[in-house]
Amino acid sequence: MDAVNPGLARVLKFARLDRVEVEANGSIIVDDEGREFIDCAGGYGVFTLGHRHPEVIAAVREQLEAMPLASKLFLNKPLADLAALLAEVTPGDLQYSFFVNSGAEAVENAIKLARMSTGRQELIATEGAFHGKTLGALSASGRSLFRRPFEPLVPGFMHVAFGDIDRLKRAASTKTAAVILEPIQGEGGVQVPPSGYLAQVRELCDSVGALLIADEIQTGLGRTGTLFGVDRDGVVPDLMTLGKALGGGVMPIAAVVGRPDTWSEFNKNPLVLTSTFGGNPLACAAAIAAVTVITRERLWERAEKIGAALKRGLEDVMARFPRIIRDVRGAGLLIGVELSHEGLGGVIVPEMARNGVAAGYTLNLPKVIRFEPSLLIDEVLVDRLIDVFAAGAEEAERLFDKMFPDDE
Repeated sequence: MDAVNPGLARVLKFARLDRVEVEANGSIIVDDEGREFIDCAGGYGVFTLGHRHPEVIAAVREQLEAMPLASKLFLNKPLADLAALLAEVTPGDLQYSFFVNSGAEAVENAIKLARMSTGRQELIATEGAFHGKTLGALSASGRSLFRRPFEPLVPGFMHVAFGDIDRLKRAASTKTAAVILEPIQGEGGVQVPPSGYLAQVRELCDSVGALLIADEIQTGLGRTGTLFGVDRDGVVPDLMTLGKALGGGVMPIAAVVGRPDTWSEFNKNPLVLTSTFGGNPLACAAAIAAVTVITRERLWERAEKIGAALKRGLEDVMARFPRIIRDVRGAGLLIGVELSHEGLGGVIVPEMARNGVAAGYTLNLPKVIRFEPSLLIDEVLVDRLIDVFAAGAEEAERLFDKMFPDDE
């Protein structure tokens, strides 16, 4: 790690996650010493189908033997097939797709499309949001820790409290190009907005002529108990960003999917947005297989069922250790456990790793431990990770008075 990121190596060592992962299958990661870990972080949404799903692997192998990367001179059938599939499964009249390699790139291009199609410059994002760390995506993200080193950022962004429709109404105007938000904030600490909030945002955007950009990079494709996070309020956004789960846990790929009106200027100048590797046949083959499995098996329903059981188990742990755990919240298999003090995560996460469960924090609210396993996780493993988390909470309880002597 001295040639990569020594600071990160120190953090991982502290959390007992300084292992070298060499193999993975389903919900299990294996390190170079043969030790197994239940993956309850799930690549922060990447491994919706777990590691090495056989249908995705088979699709990638077949495409690898035919044409891994496109020449960019001719038409690309896997790209067209994936775009048609996304037009079929996404809500309402979302139709056109532009493919890139990461979620941050997808957000960058959604911002550009919003400005280009509306002719407006201002965008409204939410406090605590996470949209990526490239310059435009970072401008929309809502934590100063990540923003401050790179200021000045892209101008024209303002932030309002997530879930507060009144604050959003005061900020929106006929100068607003778009409102960008996550249906549920992931890195913001698994924040679930009030029921009907997304529908209210949709109505507000329509009233001022602004676009609604739904960042579904983490919530999309079954994670929250519906196929897309916006489905919880029956909302059709103007632009939707997808990533993480889209590659089936095998290939990096992300997308912006838009309604026809958002693509009108793009059609006039089809080369205004391009990506050398975006929409390559290998990644598109993985994505087609992933979306096919998720929709055919209706895995969002499994996420709702397994997530409810996991949430109940974590709530039972909270009842046992009220000084340690403040809240358990989420939807489907995107669940956050908020601790009473940020330092407690430094006890619980290493203790979980010691007992064979890999867990992580949320970037914008580090006192929240996130549970985001595969939608295909075995129920026996769910019971195991609840027991391991309980053991971590018990260890935190043992050390609590020493760590926080002034806490009443």
